[in-house]
Amino acid sequence: MATPAMPPFIPTMPYEGDVSVFGTFGPFLIPIEFQGWREEVRSWKDGAYLGAFLSLSPTYRVKGPDAERFFAEHFVNNFANLKVGGSRHGIMCDAQGRIMMDGTVLRVADDEYIAIWLSPYIQYAYEQGGYDAAGEDLTGREFLFQIAGPRSLEILEHATCSDLHDIAFTRHRPAVIAGTNVRIYRLGMAGGLGYEVHGQVPDALRVYDTIWVAGQPLGMRKLGSRAYLMNHTEDGFPQAYMHYPYPWFEDPGFAAWLDRRGPQASFMMLAPRLWGSAGNDLAKRYVTPFDTGWENRIHWDHEFTGKAALAAIAASPPRTVVTLEWNAEDIADVHASQYRGLDEEPFMPLDLTGPSDVMYDSGTPDPATARPKTKDYHADLVLTPDGQEVGISAGRIVSTTYRRMISLAFIGREHADLGTALVVLWGTPGTRQKPIRATVARFPYLTDERNDKIDVEQIPHYAK
Repeated sequence: MATPAMPPFIPTMPYEGDVSVFGTFGPFLIPIEFQGWREEVRSWKDGAYLGAFLSLSPTYRVKGPDAERFFAEHFVNNFANLKVGGSRHGIMCDAQGRIMMDGTVLRVADDEYIAIWLSPYIQYAYEQGGYDAAGEDLTGREFLFQIAGPRSLEILEHATCSDLHDIAFTRHRPAVIAGTNVRIYRLGMAGGLGYEVHGQVPDALRVYDTIWVAGQPLGMRKLGSRAYLMNHTEDGFPQAYMHYPYPWFEDPGFAAWLDRRGPQASFMMLAPRLWGSAGNDLAKRYVTPFDTGWENRIHWDHEFTGKAALAAIAASPPRTVVTLEWNAEDIADVHASQYRGLDEEPFMPLDLTGPSDVMYDSGTPDPATARPKTKDYHADLVLTPDGQEVGISAGRIVSTTYRRMISLAFIGREHADLGTALVVLWGTPGTRQKPIRATVARFPYLTDERNDKIDVEQIPHYAK
């Protein structure tokens, strides 16, 4: 009997024996934790982190005279006034106004855009139209590193041997690291000061090593995927594949397009495994830009897919996003139920997936079917104290910074006032369920100064 082959470690970062927990993402092993998620969580508060497990992010380029028209027709955003060197949080919706994909769109030339984490749907959309432009999948050819935290600018300036103070929030420009051309992009999902470094995959290891060496004197830590995803909840930025799924297979045309490319192309949404009291009703888990608090991204001055549905929702949006603080005594009761003996059925463990509701086996072959395993999604019902269903909770995390358990929730706007008492129903249907008291808390939960408000002139400039 043949021994199963071990997936290779992601090739855009060095494996130095310091990974304590591995996971898989597609065909590669990625670092889930290095020194432990608690240490890594602190890095974006008191130093900086270097995150590379997303370095092979889905990337798609559209270049040509009709590039701007393509983005206008398929995104809720306005791209006409986006200057070269700028970016948008791009949102693509279906005809019902549900988010089909979201990610970042960078304008790198007058007729050229780079879209990150918008594939495969952006490629499908491009192939449906007759555009005087060229669409090209750059996935696996370009890398993306994340550097964030209060010392991140200083570290990047040492790595580039240049002054980067001129890069405003959501702006990007060329630079050089280790003799190779890169793009520095001021963006970050942890809430505070953060950047991305983009470049060509053959240069990835050299660039990584240079940034890591520059960061050592300034307290840089390596970041695994567990801590990275946790910062989305604390920062109040809903994350696809953690807080909500995409309705890919609700679109027959896109579903057929994915099927032709095989299960590996769609494993993030192919027959997802659903956990939590929200049950098997996927419709409850899909979101619109109004649910996520992104209605300010919608520009009504152009025609785009989903515009009519979104205009109808805008008249009276049913849901919005809030932070929920979970009751400590109820949390303790869930833990205690694991140790009360055989006479009591325990509740579903809160630590089943570690300090957050994310599992990491997606994309690996299932020995029984030889097909890639599908993605797990956890969501719980949110109720009023008298049992009325008002929405769902997702992305639960343990916040060590604030010593709370928190989640994001997409709930009815009439229940979204700060301090409102609600209940999260914990436990997948068919298991013993626990009503956990919760309170609507500040949103975003993070109290540190945010990236777009930080005055980088208070940070020392690079001096040769």
